[in-house]
Amino acid sequence: MKVMKFGGTSVGSPERMKGVASLVTKSGEPTFIVLSAMSGTTNSLIEISDYLYRKNPEGANEVINNLEQKYFGHIDELYSTDEYKQKTRLFVTEIFDYLRSFTKGLFTSFEEKNIVAQGEVLSTNMVVNYLQEQGVKATLLSALDFMRTDKNAEPDLPYIKEKLSAIMKVHEGYQIYITQGFICRNAYGEVDNLQRGGSDYTASLIGAAINAEEIQIWTDIDGMHNNDPRVVDKTEAVRQLNFEEASELAYFGAKILHPTCVQPAKYSGIPVRLKNTMEPDAEGTIINNTLVRSKIKAVAAKDNITAIKIKSSRMLGASGFLRKVFEIFESYQTSIDMITTSEVGLSMTIENCSHLSEIVDELKKYGTVSVDSDMCIVCVVGDLDWSNVGFETLATDAMKDIPVRMISYGGSNYNISFLIKEADKKRALQSLSNVLFN
Repeated sequence: MKVMKFGGTSVGSPERMKGVASLVTKSGEPTFIVLSAMSGTTNSLIEISDYLYRKNPEGANEVINNLEQKYFGHIDELYSTDEYKQKTRLFVTEIFDYLRSFTKGLFTSFEEKNIVAQGEVLSTNMVVNYLQEQGVKATLLSALDFMRTDKNAEPDLPYIKEKLSAIMKVHEGYQIYITQGFICRNAYGEVDNLQRGGSDYTASLIGAAINAEEIQIWTDIDGMHNNDPRVVDKTEAVRQLNFEEASELAYFGAKILHPTCVQPAKYSGIPVRLKNTMEPDAEGTIINNTLVRSKIKAVAAKDNITAIKIKSSRMLGASGFLRKVFEIFESYQTSIDMITTSEVGLSMTIENCSHLSEIVDELKKYGTVSVDSDMCIVCVVGDLDWSNVGFETLATDAMKDIPVRMISYGGSNYNISFLIKEADKKRALQSLSNVLFN
């Protein structure tokens, strides 16, 4: 069985929903479908929550009413029979009445998660009703019945596998199984969400739980490109990536995928394929455990980076210095992206600057601190094992006209990273494309 995940733009209109229905029924084989909320819906639900946090029920109700009317319009476009129009209209009315119930009482983060979850609940019900109207044997499985996180907010894999296996046995014989992406319950049974990777993460977890043949992530781009097509001319889709290469690219800026979402698939040995809803016959990108030797695959860039440098003679031959520095970042729950060291200096980059001033104040106890903002990490990914003589030289040659603040190489066999000014990003990416791919 294949698992197919469709994002918000793929189910962003009645026409797109019909397209998804056509895609998932094409093979005639049993398929497990994971759906995001219709594009724009989650933003509206967050806006509703924002009004309720600010104790403005009138503002919340206005957004609720506008969104409800939008969905009623979608219903008229999507269904051809009065039976399914009426059935779906009643369901949508129930959901929006439920949303209105939050305007009458105490509002906390618990209520917000319940509100935000309704986007996926709406899209999955609409699609399963459309499939049933078309005569397809389809069923809806609520993600809240089997998708759970543990007390560390990490997916509870044994629980997910056990519950989903039992549910699938009860629902044997269907062609299409549909569930919600993103949403889950936490260890205490409350409605929650997977946060990182959202629906992609759901698809990967389900694929691992049912030992799927393949996990397909359908978006609005034909796979992962060898550079950022929004910035660079003449980019191409990469046809194959190792799981490690895909994670590096996702972490360092490739928005098509979240770095954590492929981990369950990787450990289960299940290939992940990135496909384009607008061009369903395009090959896309396959991600698996195969490593193509001696090849540079792609380039990605991560914006909004801040570099912090601490210089201290106390570092010289001192044990425990690095531990003290890292404990400061840990205490403020701020992760480090890149790090380079010398005898008396330490440079690090961070993306989350919410506690920058406190971190700098703490670091000043140990040395002189300087900060560079508006920076960008450019990452070159492929088989960059140190035994591949000259590969790092190709990347550095492409950057010869770009001022480089830091270089990170050797921490992974799959990437070499450069820290540059954001203003130089376009020039750097284009130069790397020209040297490495064109």
